[in-house]
Amino acid sequence: MAQAKIAVALSGGVDSATAASLLLGQGFDVIGLTLRLWREPPESDESEAAATTSPTEGAQQVADALGIPLHVVDAREQFKQCVVDRFIARYAAGYTPNPCLYCNRHVKFGLLLRKAFALGAHRMATGHYARTRLSPGGRTCQLLKGVDARKDQSYVLYMLGQDELPHILFPLGELTKDEVRALARQRRIPAARAPESQDLCFVPDNDYRRFLRRYAPEAFEPGPILDSSGRVIGQHKGLAAYTIGQRGGIGIAAPEALYALRIDVGRNALIVGPKRELGSTELIAEDVRWVNGGPPDCPVSATVKIRYRARLAEAQVDPLPGARASVRLFEPLRDITPGQGVVFYDGDVVLGGGLITR
Repeated sequence: MAQAKIAVALSGGVDSATAASLLLGQGFDVIGLTLRLWREPPESDESEAAATTSPTEGAQQVADALGIPLHVVDAREQFKQCVVDRFIARYAAGYTPNPCLYCNRHVKFGLLLRKAFALGAHRMATGHYARTRLSPGGRTCQLLKGVDARKDQSYVLYMLGQDELPHILFPLGELTKDEVRALARQRRIPAARAPESQDLCFVPDNDYRRFLRRYAPEAFEPGPILDSSGRVIGQHKGLAAYTIGQRGGIGIAAPEALYALRIDVGRNALIVGPKRELGSTELIAEDVRWVNGGPPDCPVSATVKIRYRARLAEAQVDPLPGARASVRLFEPLRDITPGQGVVFYDGDVVLGGGLITR
């Protein structure tokens, strides 16, 4: 009987390398996939060729060490369009986007999954800390948190639904990061001591403000800083330099510390105020996706997370027409930020999520 072929998305890091090693140990026919992505070209060379990267040396080292073939998937055009360009546009429109959400939806679990199928793979595996299982009755595939609460990555996977989840494996979902590191050392995987990947893989120095000044200079046009009554109390350095809840960098002496409360792109204004004015018990999300394939028929009680590192909060989620949802929180959250994801949970089970608009 032929072994099932599994494609593993290799980044060159310890997580995906260990996932591939575990699958090999379980007897699967494993192949590696790595993405060729757009990256910011040097300031001195604006040529298209300078804006690309070759397959990562780390991914090739891992594939060679494991004795598996590595296939390079050219995702430069789609990554630039779906991730980088949207990141720039959303910041220019006054949002604080999370590019990983776009990348997972359109590139890693879109383009890459299709490539895995084209290569004859039965399923695709990644090094994410998350889990899947069949729902009671076996009608749908559920997405669950990883057992390592510190590394759980279900937040950035909420957009996965029934078209993707039945074909995805998360071999690390039952492990902690420390256990993964230990396994990698035991198996002498080259990436065992590799550092964590950076947040913005397409920005070499991880300085998103410098990157935006280059590609969206209009987002750094100075404008007024207003208090919540509308009084002008200073001047900001460009709206892209601020995010909701930010305290540092406002640069105004006041009896109380001032925080960024709202971003008003129409007036090019930053609204600030003391900490007591920060926070809300309501938010609206757009582009909402439900893991089981469709919205519930009525409001649901859930815990929600409004940022990757945010604590879970009790809420009621009301589905709205047009793939939207209203979220009513039981207590105010101070860092509700347009552009970030909001993810809905029932215990460990991910119900769905969307992008915060207000």
